Amino acid sequence: MRLKAMRVAATVTAVTLLAAACGGTESPEPGSTGTGGAPAAAEPLKFGYVLPETGSLAYLGPPQISAMKFAIDGINQAGGVLGNELPEPVGGDEADDQAIANQSADRVLSSGVNAIIGAAASGMSLAIIDKITGANVAQCSGSNTAPTFTDYQDNGLYFRTAPSDALQGPVLADEIVADGHSNVAITARADDYGKGLADATAAALENAGASVVLNETYDPKATDFNAAVQNIVTKKPDAVVIIGFEEGKQIIQGLIEAGLTPEQVGMYGADGLRNSDLAKLVSPNDPAKLAGFKGTAPASADNPDFVADLKAFDSALQELQFAPQIFDCVNIIALAAEQAKSTNAEDFKGVLNGVTKDGEKCTTFADCKKLIDEGKDIDYDGASGPLDFTDAGEPGKATIEVYEFDDAGALQSVKTVESNPTS
Repeated sequence: MRLKAMRVAATVTAVTLLAAACGGTESPEPGSTGTGGAPAAAEPLKFGYVLPETGSLAYLGPPQISAMKFAIDGINQAGGVLGNELPEPVGGDEADDQAIANQSADRVLSSGVNAIIGAAASGMSLAIIDKITGANVAQCSGSNTAPTFTDYQDNGLYFRTAPSDALQGPVLADEIVADGHSNVAITARADDYGKGLADATAAALENAGASVVLNETYDPKATDFNAAVQNIVTKKPDAVVIIGFEEGKQIIQGLIEAGLTPEQVGMYGADGLRNSDLAKLVSPNDPAKLAGFKGTAPASADNPDFVADLKAFDSALQELQFAPQIFDCVNIIALAAEQAKSTNAEDFKGVLNGVTKDGEKCTTFADCKKLIDEGKDIDYDGASGPLDFTDAGEPGKATIEVYEFDDAGALQSVKTVESNPTS
């Protein structure tokens, strides 16, 4: 635990230690002064993370963790936050398991962090959000898409750079209808992510004149998914939507075995199944069986410089999904701390939305910090594109990618579509 970067004297009180564990290290009130009237030195901004290192979303862990460390490296090269370099982040695994995610959150919080990045899965974030925000620590996810978070009572401390599924669902529905389908079966994980996106997609399909012949959930921890497959087959749909994580491969396998292949019916997924290895997971000996499978996911801006720089930072990276969004989480928190002149989340939470909109455009921490030092309002456009946060601390509009698996079973990006509440 870091306290003013000095050894803690034996006389430090238990109250001080408790404050560090509950809300990060102490920071001065904005504008406060130290001894003799000089500006009080802010504590170093300290990040932690709870991200998937194991479990069904483990493939998303490396790009998100690397993007976080890459952002911290860039911030430190620009002089750090309020004159202090950021230390290495304290990490924990979410593991697609609420008990493990909670243990990780406890461990990370006990290190005295000011902000936690993650979790990746909406369900895992919902398992730990009260613990994090209740400790007066900021939380930012680059991949939570469940609509639940928009109105969640988080004391203004939860933010996300991924758009709500209320914006993704209509794009997925439009793609299904445009492909000529009118009788659609939806099966989804029985969690906030699955139910939220399933309901948003179903509503948009019905608004477009399609019939939703099935909209049900399944237990993602089940040992088999035969019941879910049979319920779909019985409805004789001309399109199927599977909203899941890696367990969704078993549903796809069951549908293919039952004769509902992507060639014979429309078969669709979402961001939880956007995995370049999905075709090999479904059919190791014949990945082409997934040819024609389509889906949607939050897209990042076409940013080849960011991709090249991140891969230079971590040459082992293969998957980059949600890396830009995590990079932006770290930067907006750092910029909010600069703007508030404090690394205390209670101080900077009130200016965090503002650094993403209605100011002078800037695209790097260094450039934005320079504008803040000049007394200017900033509008940070990040690696994932313009953010323009709403009062709920999330993007008010989104760019959604449509992807498809080609004849060889390779993942291809087809197009991107702009989505907002009025579109």
